[in-house]
Amino acid sequence: MKKVKSFSILYCIFIGLIIAALVKLFLFETLTVDGSSMKPTLSNTQTIFVNKAAYGIPNPFGAELLVQWSKPKTGDVVIYLYKNNLVVKRCVATQNATLDYLTNSSYILLVDNDLQIPLTEEQYQNMKECSSVPEDYILAVGDNYAESYDSRNYGFIPVTNVLGKVICR
Repeated sequence: MKKVKSFSILYCIFIGLIIAALVKLFLFETLTVDGSSMKPTLSNTQTIFVNKAAYGIPNPFGAELLVQWSKPKTGDVVIYLYKNNLVVKRCVATQNATLDYLTNSSYILLVDNDLQIPLTEEQYQNMKECSSVPEDYILAVGDNYAESYDSRNYGFIPVTNVLGKVICR
């Protein structure tokens, strides 16, 4: 009688561990913010909760989605992989959004004639040839424009590389 009881407890623990691993791999994850590029929205060492299934089923061993059912929207705080690091930034523009540049005394990126994002001269040089966000890409920028290394520096992010959406901070 005791052997059956201990076997059923071990079985329940095993099933629980498998469910927990699947939830972490495909559904939700907690991460800790490293840096100040998202201030004031997110601060350094803050714990965030990520819905990994917000846009599709993530590849647990890669930097893309296995299946996609949705795309990030302007304003979403998203997670993606850049140079083997998870990055958290805000989606400020989606595919086909118009990009204009003001170059009076400083450099400004104007998104859809609405949102103004400051650029350094180097960022302006990187982006000046782009008049819109390409199909199936997003423009992801940190809320702390002055301290953020983001799409203004390294280019647009493929939608399939967006691994999740921050849902709770």
